[in-house]
Amino acid sequence: MTQTDTTQALSAQATSTRAAALLAGQPTEHLLAGTVRRTVLPGGLRVLTEHVPGVRSAAVGIWVGVGSRDEDPATAGCSHFLEHLLFKGTPSRDALTISASVEAVGGDLNAFTAKEYTCYYARVLDEDLPMAIDVVCDMVANSLITGSDVEAERGVILEEIAMHEDDPGDVVHDVFAEAVLGTSALGRPVLGTIASIESLNRDTIADYYHARYAPPALVVAVAGNIDHERALAMVAEAFADKLSGPADAAGPRGGAYGYPGKPGLLVSRRPTEQANVVLGTAGMSRRDPRRFALGLLSTALGGGMSSRLFQEVREKRGLAYSVYSFASHFADAGLFGLYAGCAPKRAREVLEICRDEVRRIAEHGITPAELDRARGQTRGSLVLGLEDTGSRMSRLGKGELVHGELLSVDAVLERVDAVTLDDVRTIAGELVTQPWGLGVIGPFKNDNDFTTLVS
Repeated sequence: MTQTDTTQALSAQATSTRAAALLAGQPTEHLLAGTVRRTVLPGGLRVLTEHVPGVRSAAVGIWVGVGSRDEDPATAGCSHFLEHLLFKGTPSRDALTISASVEAVGGDLNAFTAKEYTCYYARVLDEDLPMAIDVVCDMVANSLITGSDVEAERGVILEEIAMHEDDPGDVVHDVFAEAVLGTSALGRPVLGTIASIESLNRDTIADYYHARYAPPALVVAVAGNIDHERALAMVAEAFADKLSGPADAAGPRGGAYGYPGKPGLLVSRRPTEQANVVLGTAGMSRRDPRRFALGLLSTALGGGMSSRLFQEVREKRGLAYSVYSFASHFADAGLFGLYAGCAPKRAREVLEICRDEVRRIAEHGITPAELDRARGQTRGSLVLGLEDTGSRMSRLGKGELVHGELLSVDAVLERVDAVTLDDVRTIAGELVTQPWGLGVIGPFKNDNDFTTLVS
């Protein structure tokens, strides 16, 4: 054995010793009839695993309790900027090594940033899980954040913003969010703006990283053909130098969001061939038990080809190719909206139809057949969506970090089944009594055609 091999062996032995010490005496909770297990390591790092029988894959994700709503105007886009930079290198891996390690075994490695959290994840064969855990943990815990990487990724992110701006069907959702939520952090786009990305410097981003990516804010979720103790040991080894002290894990995001006032009308004038519009209002937080009724209302109203909006706007009248409704939930706020893409001269007519359908449900409710279809669509989507290990990993991460509870599939289905016709009608009645906002993108010369829709 060479001197290098001996040094590496001793280093690995020391790491394993540190990991064993970290695991000693750490209690593990059994959740969901023993299929999901949870351990909190020293320093507040949480590890959740789910053993999925009959699969040969595994997914690991690190969920970080920071997103675009945690930024101020000077750091707008910083959370997403970090998502890019963590792939650029650590003391032990450069960018090519990080990506090649996972791609060489046919795995997937990626990340995404949302308004309230960021996630880094990999999906591989079960035999390659140790490598995947080591790579993802190394990225999150030991990123270098060099000045040269910041400058290189700045250009990439500006191109991403340009690509996003070229898709009015995406941008209109940002316009709508600002119309309802204002220019607060929750109402600003996740990507930031050209001005904010150009102004961010290496020190600001690095300070943001070190302040926000602390163990109490992290959740490591692993699902697939895995063993909890083995996965826990891998995570402990990867984070060994970062775990110390009795720090408690951070709880779910709290607070009470202050809506900035009455929603308004925002029109972005562009020479597009199609108008993109989103009409809606404040929704419900993810902790509101009525969110299940809102979800079924949204599904019945605009959740598929059998929905009211699709049938009325597209099938019967041929006014739009794409029309749907949606509900977004945050820790202390929410959005409910109706989207359509149509010819500019038909925009007002389409919006009036959408608004009138919500009013009609508020007055008369939906039919038993509509409720059954919405319930069946929701049940099937939930269960079928958990057929792969990546989705199960996401359920663990979101349940722990975002929701503060992990409901079993049966528990969620029970809540969906408990929604009644009166519940749906009541929710619609509450929505129509609230002030509504409207986001519009298209070749419009003035706002007069839309002002009455939000009055």
